[in-house]
Amino acid sequence: MTTNENKPGTDTERANRPGILRLALPIVISFGLRSIYSLVDSAFAVQLEGVGDASVAAIGFTVPLEFLMTACWVGTSNGLTAQLSAAIGAGESDRIEALKRATTRIVFALVACFLAVAVVVWFTAPQLGFEESLGRQLQIYATVLIAGQALTAFWSILPDSLVKAHHDMKSTMWAGIISGFTNVLLNTLFVFTFGWGIFGIALSTVLSRLFSLVYAQHRAALHERRRLEQERHLAQTESRPAFTGNAVRQILFIAIPSAVSFVLMALESLAVNWIVKSAPSEDAHSSTLALAAWSLYDRGGRFLAMPLIAVGVAMLPLVARLWGERDLKSIRKQLAVAGLFGLGYVLLIVTPLMLFFGDGIADFFTETAEASDLARSGMFWLPIATFAFAPFFVVRSAFEGMGKPRPGIVVSATRVLVLVVPLTWIGVHFGPEFGTSALIGAFAGSSLGTGLGSIWMMLWMKRALDHAESAQQSPIP
Repeated sequence: MTTNENKPGTDTERANRPGILRLALPIVISFGLRSIYSLVDSAFAVQLEGVGDASVAAIGFTVPLEFLMTACWVGTSNGLTAQLSAAIGAGESDRIEALKRATTRIVFALVACFLAVAVVVWFTAPQLGFEESLGRQLQIYATVLIAGQALTAFWSILPDSLVKAHHDMKSTMWAGIISGFTNVLLNTLFVFTFGWGIFGIALSTVLSRLFSLVYAQHRAALHERRRLEQERHLAQTESRPAFTGNAVRQILFIAIPSAVSFVLMALESLAVNWIVKSAPSEDAHSSTLALAAWSLYDRGGRFLAMPLIAVGVAMLPLVARLWGERDLKSIRKQLAVAGLFGLGYVLLIVTPLMLFFGDGIADFFTETAEASDLARSGMFWLPIATFAFAPFFVVRSAFEGMGKPRPGIVVSATRVLVLVVPLTWIGVHFGPEFGTSALIGAFAGSSLGTGLGSIWMMLWMKRALDHAESAQQSPIP
């Protein structure tokens, strides 16, 4: 006799299914460690005597270009991982090999593109109107980082995607940890032993990618050897038709939409950096100090948001499963749990952290007293910015799990073009008229724009779920 008690979607299976926090925990740990390592460059840059604040500002101004590279990396990796997973599950060896060849062509195109970007940065950075020391630090750091990462990071897309397609998430985590650990060691060697300054900081970041690349390739090769051995046994009993599709098109079909949100974030970061740089001031030195403070605020915000981003990453597959079962009640419940987690995280961790240690963090990551004073005001705004950002990312991931990418694209574009960038500009240029500094106006404008985008995303989700429930309850004619 058969029973339905353990079939997917039954009450027993749903009761035993892990919730959003349990799914997110390993991702939170992994992202948290990577976020700590991401602050390494700024921590070493501030130690450079005489150019510490300029170096921190240069690193902050390079973030948008790093975002563009991340967009291309993540988009291509997501597209390739999805296609490889499907091909491995179907035992389509020819398709897997075609995807590998297609990835090589895509990577060559990405490398050529960003090498060209590095050349442009080298010749244009000194002409952007910065204080001389900032222009020089930006020229060195951005050029070395972009060119070096183009030659190292993009080649990890294939092994990383193969590892994930084989469901070996621990290897992906270890590859990131290896990269961060070696970055610390190489920074120490290049900055304090060799005295290479900002060049050494950028070079250590580039070379650290090689260690994680070697590890990822090793793990991917082990998985592929195991797969090929299994397929050789299966080939004796069954055969499959040769792959005739367009592998490049298959990868890009998923990769391009996945990359759009990162591109928008890069544009937002670039625009806001330029607005802060162009804030009314008496000299270029003040602009450098403001950029250094904004860089610390921006990177600090990304670090503090990592647990919430991890919840969003876990939300996508969870909602996809629930949406497929039409379990709308559980989707609402998991979104509510994620919201309470975000609120508790900001109130119990982020706010006390900034309240008791914010000034010390600002002092540590800045060189001069003037830069430290500006950075301290940014520490005050970080809990507000973190709370404003959380719903946007989590709900956008839920929409993607529901197979509805349109809300995420629409709200992301509106958030950048209509909310964050204009409100930051208003805050910078009109803040002093209301008795505050231009930089505080930037913090306030950016946080307000982000919060409005999150509210819109939540309202859109409520409407989508209400509509789905109404359709579900409507009688079938």
